[in-house]
Order: sequence, then C-alpha cells, then structure tokens
Amino acid sequence: MQDREDALIGSRIAKLERLREKGIDPYPPRYRRSTDTASAIAEFEAWESKVSETDGEEVPAPQHSLAGRVVSMRVMGRAAFLDIRDGSGSVQAMFRQNVLGDQYELLRDLDLGDFIGVSGGMLRTRSGEVTIEAQQVTVLAKGMRPLPEKFHGLRDVEIRYRQRYLDLISDPEIMSAFTQRSKVINGIRRFLDDRGFLEVDTPILVPVAAGAHARPFDTHHNALDQRLYLRIATELYLKRLIVGGFDKVYELGRVFRNEGIDQDHNPEFSLLESYEAYADYNDVMDMVEAMISRVSQEVRGSMQIPYGEDIIDFTPPWKRVSFKEELHRRSGLDIDQHPDDASLVRAALERGVQIEAGARESRGRVLDKLLSAFVEPHLVQPTFILDYPEVMSPLAKAKPGMPGYVERFEAFAAGMEIANSYTELNDPAVQRERFEVQEHIRQAFQDEEVDRLDEDFLTALEYGMPPTGGLGIGIDRLVMLITGQSTIRDVLLFPQMRVRREERSDSDTE
Repeated sequence: MQDREDALIGSRIAKLERLREKGIDPYPPRYRRSTDTASAIAEFEAWESKVSETDGEEVPAPQHSLAGRVVSMRVMGRAAFLDIRDGSGSVQAMFRQNVLGDQYELLRDLDLGDFIGVSGGMLRTRSGEVTIEAQQVTVLAKGMRPLPEKFHGLRDVEIRYRQRYLDLISDPEIMSAFTQRSKVINGIRRFLDDRGFLEVDTPILVPVAAGAHARPFDTHHNALDQRLYLRIATELYLKRLIVGGFDKVYELGRVFRNEGIDQDHNPEFSLLESYEAYADYNDVMDMVEAMISRVSQEVRGSMQIPYGEDIIDFTPPWKRVSFKEELHRRSGLDIDQHPDDASLVRAALERGVQIEAGARESRGRVLDKLLSAFVEPHLVQPTFILDYPEVMSPLAKAKPGMPGYVERFEAFAAGMEIANSYTELNDPAVQRERFEVQEHIRQAFQDEEVDRLDEDFLTALEYGMPPTGGLGIGIDRLVMLITGQSTIRDVLLFPQMRVRREERSDSDTE
C-alpha cells in the first residue's frame, strides 16, 4: 500500500516539475474569483428565468471566475468535465480543446485534489447541469498527496479525527455539521445580546481552579514562578462582575478538565456561562427553553430534531421533575431515609451501582452515580431535574422549606446533561462554610473531583452580590443534539487524540 502511495506521489512530483518547466507557478500568491460556486449557480438560474420572460430578447449569460478543489475529472478526448468544490458547494467546469487551445494540455498535469481557477461563461449542458465553460485555467495549488480512495466518506475513524481536513474533503456533510455548529453559537450570542447581556472575557490561566467539580490541568508560569491552572469554569470570575455592578454578563469559550474521553466528554470543550442579577433559577429555566427552541428553529428550521431513533422536541414548555422524587420513582430509593454516607453506599450497592471495592466515596459522588444510573437514561425529551441535594451543589442557594436541598436545575435531553443552573449563593459566610466542606472532602477522598476554596472570590462576595441566576450550557453537547451527531468527536473539528509514537517530541518521553 505504501509503495502504491509513493508511486502516486512520485507521479505528482513529476507533474509539478513539468508545470514549472512550462513557466507555470503551481503555487501563485493570489487569484481573484468573482464569487463562490453557489452564488454563480444561483445567478445563472436567475438569468435563465429572466431570459424565459423576455420573449427571445438577448440577455448575455453570466461570466465568472471561479476557484476550488478538483474533486472529479472525466476526460473524453478533446473535451473534459471537472467538478470543482469550494466552501459553498461544487460546480462542473467544461474544458474544450477548441476553446482553450494550448491550455487544454494542462489536463495532463492536473490531479484530483489540485486547486484551480476557471474563468468563462455559464451554461447548462444537455444533461441539465449548470456548468462554467473554461476560457482560461489557472493552477492555484498542486496537491502532492492523493486524496483518500474512499472519497465518499472515510471509513477509518482514526484518520477521520486525526486528519480532519481529509474528513472534510471526503464528506461534504461533515462540513455541513460544522457550519451548523457555527450557526448555533451565533444564534446563542444573538439571543443573549437581544436580552441585554454583555459578552465578556475572563482569565484562562488561573491561580485557583474553582467553579466546578473537576480535576484541572496545571502549568508553571516562569516569570511569576507560580503554579497556574487552566480554568475548569468561568463562574467565579463572572460573579465578580455581578458584584462590580454589571447586571447581565456571559462568556462563551473553552474550558479544560483533566478527565476521560468518551462519547460525550472531551478534555477541552466550549462552555456558555451567563449570570443575571435579580433573577433566580426559575427565570433561567424559562430562558433556556426560549434560547434552545429558538436556536433549533433558526438552524434546523424546526424544534423537532431527529436524533438516533428518537425525535427530540425542544418546543416549550419542557418537563420539570424533582431530583429526589424522580430518583425515588426510578430506583425506589428515598435518599432522605439514608442520611449517613455508609447507609447510602449500601443502598446504592444493593441496586447495582458500581462502587469500587473498598473505596470510600463521598455522598455527593454516590448521589451523582445514582442519578446517572437510574434517571438520566430515561430523559430522552428535554427535561429539567430540580432541587439538588446541597452536598452536590456548593455554589447554589438553599431551597426554602427544604433543608439540605438547593435551588439548582440540570437540563437533560437524549440522556445527556446539556445545562446546569443555580440561584446563586450570595451569603459570603455560608459560601465559606460550603467551600471548607469541599476542602474537607478533598482531603478525605484524595481522588474526588470537588470545588476549591477561592479566597479572592470570597472577598468579592463580602462586598455584596445581588440575588442572581446563573447558567452553564455545554455547547458541544447541544450541537450534537441540534445536528443529530451521536458522539462529541463529530462536533469538534480537532478532538483530543493520543499522540502517535512517531509524533512524540523529546519532552513527551522525559
């Protein structure tokens, strides 16, 4: 196989040299195209309609200079048909020897994957395909490697994710998914901007990795001689801005968590967090329904999205159920009847929940495992799970009339968490107590992912923060749902991959 690829590369090198011998630069610095292929086709079809309405009056056909990658080539003696593709789509180009003259010989030195520019008039062939008739051809970039043989979609998953550019070349539908991803993100920004939110930026390198239950990546800042972390959330910095006087803020950016990789997890991912003063988690629930249903309608033209064998319906209102009641309904376990950790662990083990033999796991982690095992798989349609145990939510405000519970919701669809929200805790003394409990858990259970105590944030909170509703949405999972993709890797252009042995640098092996 390698010998065949080497031969194909050798053939391309020979063609490259022939082009240079003819005085042709195979990598010119620029090419002025008149428009993209989709716009050229649309303009030609509009011209056809105009011609049909003028009773024979002569209206000149559109002339264009188009450019793109050669994705198919059919040579038939003194004529050839090439499909060229750009970011908007593809168009057929017709090469005729009697029109191009000596330039027709360029066909000998073109391969699939090359970029070319074509200038000429638009027409429709006998087969009914809109075509540009080449009057001038320009080589724009000679491809030195052959395109994948499975041109209609790569089968090797490793290649698809490691060499995403080949995946995009091979399957236009993949490019469509990422185009939709961009539209989802733009739609979210428009929604929040329309509601008076201000987009802000907060630090990525932080001295304390707080705001979520996750292990951070760490690094060392040489000039400061200080250990820093890649942020795991933006929450505590955004709430500092609420303290400072902003009423509505949001950030949409990357966060980093040192965790495993699976169908819906990647160590770096896109997260939206928003905070609104004088709002609570009920207001945020209404906002989430409105936001996601609107974005779904804008991007897919519907609030009902096919996902696997299901149709996910984002039409508001979404179902709302209690954490405690839904867990009891699904598992028969009333968590209030198991107030101590040992009793809860026994009840979880009796129900088949996986807990490592001999492992001591915190109450919060066991509750999270119970939710994952018994409740989440049943949440196919968009659903809000409400009022979580306090031990799972150190940054959320207590639920009045429900000791031990807080005003928190998580939104689920297709069995995945897509949003998390609190009525934010704004009592600095209680927040300090909650952080100290988290630090105790971290000491007692060394492998636990818990929140961290951030003294600077506590100082900010002591200056006073109004009642606030906060929100976090995992953008990648939301894009999975709206685009119908079953794995997070299909909505990340460059998902995290293990470095291959031949790609490792010296520092990787130290």
